[in-house]
Amino acid sequence: MSRKLFIIFSLFVSLYCVGCVPENNTERSNIQRGIDVFYDNLLEGGAFELPVVGASGYAPIEILVYGSARVSVNVLGMLQAGQGFTILAEDDEWWLIDSYGLQGWVRNSICFINLPDIIPSIVYNITNTYSSMFKSSFIEIPYITGRALYRGRDFNSRYGREEFIAPVIYGMAPKIFNAQQAALAEGNTLVLYEAFRPADAHNELHYHFSNLVDVNPTVLNGITSENFNIRWFLAESPYNHQRGTAVDLSLARIDDWEVRTSGNYVYLHILEYTEYPMQTPMHELSVAAAIMSSSIYSRSSTGWHGAEISPRASHGTLLLFRYCTEAGLTPLSSEWWHYNDIENTALAIDLDITGEFHIESTYSRAPLR
Repeated sequence: MSRKLFIIFSLFVSLYCVGCVPENNTERSNIQRGIDVFYDNLLEGGAFELPVVGASGYAPIEILVYGSARVSVNVLGMLQAGQGFTILAEDDEWWLIDSYGLQGWVRNSICFINLPDIIPSIVYNITNTYSSMFKSSFIEIPYITGRALYRGRDFNSRYGREEFIAPVIYGMAPKIFNAQQAALAEGNTLVLYEAFRPADAHNELHYHFSNLVDVNPTVLNGITSENFNIRWFLAESPYNHQRGTAVDLSLARIDDWEVRTSGNYVYLHILEYTEYPMQTPMHELSVAAAIMSSSIYSRSSTGWHGAEISPRASHGTLLLFRYCTEAGLTPLSSEWWHYNDIENTALAIDLDITGEFHIESTYSRAPLR
């Protein structure tokens, strides 16, 4: 049996029971615990499901492009905030990139990377790009609910299909990867509803939400009880979504899947899934969505330790919480879906990343050996 066929066979054997397990969550967890998904890139020592080389990256601020890695000399040019590029090579903390013919080296720690390019097993459903789900106390937000707030989908040459764009700061990507691998090991998958959100889209959302709070007592009460306030549900810019250090996630059981190829690599593609019942719908801005019983300082990576979990938290909420926190992500006490990377938030603040740009294109290529 060839190495490629062995990998595909291993995927088949390890995931065969995903769609035919008992409905009892405890039994399902026990049966599927220890599922191993084999990827060419991981077997070769890579950090993600598919190689970084060939993926799309983005400059969240003005970034200098250098003529060589490891030495900040010989400046070749500058990337503007929001400018995209193809990653051609990786050398420790440096990427060799190509952006419209400008080729050179950039520090990868200060760049965004497109998550679908390196973690394709995640289900991406960025509803704010086609029909926003934002409500408060289950009341629609005028001029927001049901609208596309920004563009964020493009043809992705890595997969030969239209795909959502989900940029995060590069240092956050390994934590999201680890959370997804933990979910896969139990027959589940993350469902990503949002990563980077442009500042102007966020500001419009904040404006109309604030107006609704001012005129609707039900909405006001829904965000101010249990020691919360409006900032816990929608703070003013700059916000972590603009900094590339926050993601909105749900969780689903894998019902059907297949092995696909990109270039010379295989990857797992989820065909069908069933989202776990969560305590509220996605993007319900009220205390009903709080995963903790009281507000916890959002800039602390440990403040949530030992905090009282809300009695509203569902089984799915708690599973997602475990996957994400064990991977190094920090929960937001007011929103069961929102997870921050506190370490990289501090970096983004130092860099003054404000997200005053749009990311609407991909620059990806199929990964080749």
